[in-house]
Amino acid sequence: MIPARNEAASIARTVRSVAAQPEVTEIIVIDDHSEDGTAEILESLKREIPQLRTLRVGNPPPGWMGKAHALSVGAREATGNWLLFTDADTFHHPNSLDAVLMRAQRERADMISLSPAQETPTWWEKAVIPFVFFELARRFRFSKINDPKQKDAAANGQYILIRRAVYDASGGHEAVHGEILEDVAIARRLKSQGRRIIFLPGAGWVSTRMYRSFGDMWAGWRKNLYLLWGSSPVAVLLSFARIWFVNVAPAIGCVLGLILALSLKTNAGRAQFAALGLAFLISVAMGRVFYAKALKWIGFSPDLANYLIPGAALVSLMLVDSMVAHRWLGSVSWKGREYSTNRRR
Repeated sequence: MIPARNEAASIARTVRSVAAQPEVTEIIVIDDHSEDGTAEILESLKREIPQLRTLRVGNPPPGWMGKAHALSVGAREATGNWLLFTDADTFHHPNSLDAVLMRAQRERADMISLSPAQETPTWWEKAVIPFVFFELARRFRFSKINDPKQKDAAANGQYILIRRAVYDASGGHEAVHGEILEDVAIARRLKSQGRRIIFLPGAGWVSTRMYRSFGDMWAGWRKNLYLLWGSSPVAVLLSFARIWFVNVAPAIGCVLGLILALSLKTNAGRAQFAALGLAFLISVAMGRVFYAKALKWIGFSPDLANYLIPGAALVSLMLVDSMVAHRWLGSVSWKGREYSTNRRR
């Protein structure tokens, strides 16, 4: 099942990569009222991909999120014993589904979800996307999520493979129809029911480019970040303070120290501010080394550590903006739709 709302730029690549998986018996793309040529692209793909079906849905019913509505409609039409929910901007590597299915069956998992590799061609994607996932790795640890004895649960809606019987028994997307983070809600629901869920880094199996414009990226994280921080203003503000103290303030201090050292006329003053700037520079360098190691561990190129400072600054601002939108403004917008957050305040 692939939900698609104005995905003309990426839908063909996604469908072809899914169709190349030998295990796939049917592909259901749910066209969620697209207006950009997505429908025409899908019609042309049907001539080369016989297992492709398309469904067109209108606006979601009151209280429903658009993605949950689209996927619930698609799931009712599916016939497989396993259901793969994936996004319209993903690329599935050859034989990836076979490998994930084998992993799920070997570990007797009811659901397996992947965190795909992130494609980041622009500077703002290189800055923001890795830093967000670096922060999320602090909050959602794969080891705890995969431990049946722990209550921690999470999933990534870009790739969720689930047994059909388990999906139906849990209520599927209908049971979480009003949740903005429907993927995390499904994972929590399954784990609370005693189901076996597995969440893994998926860079070797699937990749995605989440956003194609800076505005879309800001809107996407505005929609999600506050919820990912547990809808807690305290958690948001503590994270904001930590990020600025650890990552942003040393860089500002380094620049100011060097500027003052060059502008002062007395040697003593120059030496003091030069030393201060050097101390901050060492702090920045140590932070970059730590960040590079962390990025490598979570599946990103360590070279993206070069974007640490703008990434930290932007993500911290996005985090506060997300809190303001959810807690005080009462709504977030995504793909041309406005969603109320009042009931979560």
